[in-house]
Amino acid sequence: MAARPLVSVYVAGGESSGSLTLPAVFTAPIRPDIVQDVHTRLNKNKRQAYAVSVKAGHQTSAESWGTGRAVARIPRVPGGGTHRAGQGAFGNMCRGGRMFAPTRTWRRWHRKVNINQKRYAVASAIAASAIPALVMARGHHISAIPELPLVVATASVETLTKTKAALALLTTLKANADVERTKETKKTSGKARLRNRIKKIKVGPLVVVGSKGTSTQRAFRNLAGVQVANVQSLNLLLLAPGGHLGRFIIWTQSAFEQLNSVFGTADKASTQKKGYFLPRPIISNPDVRRAIQSDSIQAVVSAKPKAFVRFNRPNYLKNPRAMYKLNPYAAIEHGNSKALYKRAVAAKKAGTTLRKTIRKKNNSKALLKKVKQAQYAKYHKLVRPVPKSE
Repeated sequence: MAARPLVSVYVAGGESSGSLTLPAVFTAPIRPDIVQDVHTRLNKNKRQAYAVSVKAGHQTSAESWGTGRAVARIPRVPGGGTHRAGQGAFGNMCRGGRMFAPTRTWRRWHRKVNINQKRYAVASAIAASAIPALVMARGHHISAIPELPLVVATASVETLTKTKAALALLTTLKANADVERTKETKKTSGKARLRNRIKKIKVGPLVVVGSKGTSTQRAFRNLAGVQVANVQSLNLLLLAPGGHLGRFIIWTQSAFEQLNSVFGTADKASTQKKGYFLPRPIISNPDVRRAIQSDSIQAVVSAKPKAFVRFNRPNYLKNPRAMYKLNPYAAIEHGNSKALYKRAVAAKKAGTTLRKTIRKKNNSKALLKKVKQAQYAKYHKLVRPVPKSE
């Protein structure tokens, strides 16, 4: 929203009557994680303590019968003549007994929240309320309103006393569609219905005024889902109901003008919150790829390391190529074995054996031995060449 320096101000008739500078709080970083965490803890601070009665399950003078009667040692109701006499008592497994680990009123109901975290969450919720995509994603019907943030002249809002006039103003601003949406209620069932939470009412627009004690609350309070808040005491539970960013907010001009004094800026401290500055975004340029590829960063970035090539150690007994590198003579032997195999196959087809074929050709084993010796000599010349004499 920092790209829109000016925001229009609308009067009761729906026309624009001027413009205002966009407050710095709308440029605050949007942090859904902080908003969700703060909302979860703040929402616990309105709970009331509850617990079961201290007397529940203990309204009898039961005692254990002890050992020796072939029954469990659970405390039993005294007396006789009734079904109740002799029944187990007190235990959570007994009829009419106490519950297991009965709830206590001294449970830790409330949570403390860091004040700076609360302010960060509120600033994020306000910034998110100016982004139409987030407001529509939350479920608000804002397609017909003139713009976001929606600012209305102070006199058009803070002088209203009747619900009819408030509804007419919302209709003029094309914001009545969001009020109509809240009429669709959902009935609850189960424990919620037993505890008088019969309906679920949707949340509509939030009207933020700039002065206390106005009649605006009276005018809007009968519209379902519409709430009124003061700009000096904005609450995260109102700005992000359910911990979800994007509440549809209608600002009065006086409230909009006070935002810079309430929240300050990134360089100027707030006048109402002592020593408070708006949080700065962690990344000023969200285009990370462009930032990394910039000349200033690439000039100091280390060169990309070479990819580590893993060396797979082969099995030399099974991998012929690896064996040939280790032992060049293995190739000769392998070739000979292949040749012998082919000759053996041919001999088998001819109806004779390889041994007979070799004997016929060479007439003796001595000739084979000489051939093998010659091959070994050739191998030794390859592996260990004889040094030349000077």
